[in-house]
Amino acid sequence: MNQNLINLPAKVKNIADLQQMKHAGQKISSLTAYDASFAALLDQAGIDVILVGDSLGMVVQGHPSTLPVSVQDMLYHTQLVNRGNQRAFIIADLPFMSSATPKQAAKNAAMLIQQGGAQMVKLEGAKIEAIQFMVQQGIPVCAHLGLLPQAIYQLGKYAVQGKDEKQAAKILADAMKVEQAGAQMLIMECVPEALARKITEQLSIPVIGIGAGIHCDGQILVVYDMLGLNLGKKPRFSKDYMQQTGTVREAVQAYVAEVKDQTFPAQEHSF
Repeated sequence: MNQNLINLPAKVKNIADLQQMKHAGQKISSLTAYDASFAALLDQAGIDVILVGDSLGMVVQGHPSTLPVSVQDMLYHTQLVNRGNQRAFIIADLPFMSSATPKQAAKNAAMLIQQGGAQMVKLEGAKIEAIQFMVQQGIPVCAHLGLLPQAIYQLGKYAVQGKDEKQAAKILADAMKVEQAGAQMLIMECVPEALARKITEQLSIPVIGIGAGIHCDGQILVVYDMLGLNLGKKPRFSKDYMQQTGTVREAVQAYVAEVKDQTFPAQEHSF
C-alpha cells in the first residue's frame, strides 16, 4: 500500500454531508468550541459540527451576556478552532450588531470565512434581507430562531419561546422564511418539543436543537455546560457527561453516542 495514502487527512465534512444525514435520518452531533485544543478533541471524538459561538463572551470572557463579543473576538477564536480541527464542519457566529445591514453582515461573514476558516456563519433572528444578500454572495448561512441570546435586553430573561399559539406560529413562519431566503441550516433554541418537531418535519434543511427536544435533526450544547464547567445554574436542557465518564474525551464520546442513538435529549431536558 502507498504510504502516502495512510497519512491522508480525514475528509472534511461539508453542508451536503449534513443535508444527506438529515434525509437519511442520521442525527447530527454538535458542540461549541473556542480554541485549538478543544476543537481537536471534539473532532477526534467524532463530533459532526463545531460552533464557534458568541457564548464565549459568557463562558470564556466572563461577561453576563453575549453582547460584548466583537467580530474581532469571533475571528480570533474561529482561527484557533480551525487550527485544531481536521474533519468537523465549522460554523462561526455573527455577534451582536455585526449583521445590522445586509452589506455589514456579508462583510463580517466574509472575514470569518476567509481569515477565520469557518465554513458557514450563523446569525440570530429572521433577518431575511441579510440572509438573501449573503447567499447571493456565496456565503453559507445558518439561521437561529427561538431564544435569541443577543436579544436578552428585549426579552428580559432567558426563557422558553413559542409556548403560546401566536408566538409558535410566528416562529414556524420565520423558519419557513429563512429557508426560502437561502439558509442551509437552522438552530432552534429553547422551544417546545412539539413546535421543534413540526419545524423539523416541514423544513428540508437540517434543524439542530438546543433545548428543543429529541425530534430535531441534531443536537448542540455549549461544551462547558456538558462538562459541568458552568459557573451558574446548569441549563435544564443540558447534561453533565463528566459525571458518568471522568475524562473530557470520554464525555464528548458519550455525548456523540447518545445524540446518535437518540437517548439525548431525554424528556427531562425538553420543554
